Amino acid sequence: MRIGLTGGASTVDKLVEQAQRADGDGFTSLWYASVVGGDPLVPMAIAGRATERIELGTAVLQTYPCHPLLQANRAASVVAGMGRSGFTMGIGPSHEPLVSGVYGLSYDHPGRSTEEYVRILAPLLRGEDVDVDGADWSAHTSGRAVAPAHPVPLLVSALGPRLLRLAGEHADGTILWMAPARAVGEHVVPRVTAAAAAAGRPAPRIVAGLPVAVHDDEVEARTAAVASSTMYAGMANYQRILELGGAATPADAAVVGDEASVTAQLQSLLDAGATDIWAAIFPVGDDRRGSIQRTTALLKSLLD
Repeated sequence: MRIGLTGGASTVDKLVEQAQRADGDGFTSLWYASVVGGDPLVPMAIAGRATERIELGTAVLQTYPCHPLLQANRAASVVAGMGRSGFTMGIGPSHEPLVSGVYGLSYDHPGRSTEEYVRILAPLLRGEDVDVDGADWSAHTSGRAVAPAHPVPLLVSALGPRLLRLAGEHADGTILWMAPARAVGEHVVPRVTAAAAAAGRPAPRIVAGLPVAVHDDEVEARTAAVASSTMYAGMANYQRILELGGAATPADAAVVGDEASVTAQLQSLLDAGATDIWAAIFPVGDDRRGSIQRTTALLKSLLD
């Protein structure tokens, strides 16, 4: 299995240590939220320089507060800082409470906004100039973009039909969060793969992210999952993908159980069409360290 973990720690030194440990253990990737270190890109560049092969990706950078030209140049800076390939940019429109309530920006057309954003950003990451006038985003670069020294794959955080089409047509795939296996197989994979095929693009990457904990008491594990997923319960886009996956709550979507059960659930994601698993490990019980170690040990045993 191709398995990645959640990246991030309280200090840059610890973040680098985590990346080195994950690299040495054979995990394929680390995925960093937009809030890591205030801005994850600088610590990711440092971690990339201190590691050899592990992929470092954003899951995800918000589109609204950053122009796509600036976003592309930031990506080029990360690649230069890492000194190697292995940086993947995951982007998404985030959610109305943050965009409107915190940033004070309009969230009236997230689908249109994201589509225009990706149509600008994707060519820039390939080192191409763009000349685009859109309703939400425009760019006339004419040499103002910095071409990355190494390829930067672009993944779109997509749960609905429009963004899944976009992820297949113009990006390299999608990075998911809270999409159960049934939603991956019946909703995500058919749309994103059909869009990529129609556009003549390679088969898309589909990264399935879910909370994961190995624990013998499933009820206790799902109760613990509530603490790490409360913020998603009231968001409409997550509610829709959970319903499509047959899960009533985010805690119901978590991958929990003993070693055999968790292995089977992770395999079901791959059988549904996911290409990668992003395992967001969370602790269960009083022995938090022991819980994390048990889950990590299983995931290590499943690596290709």
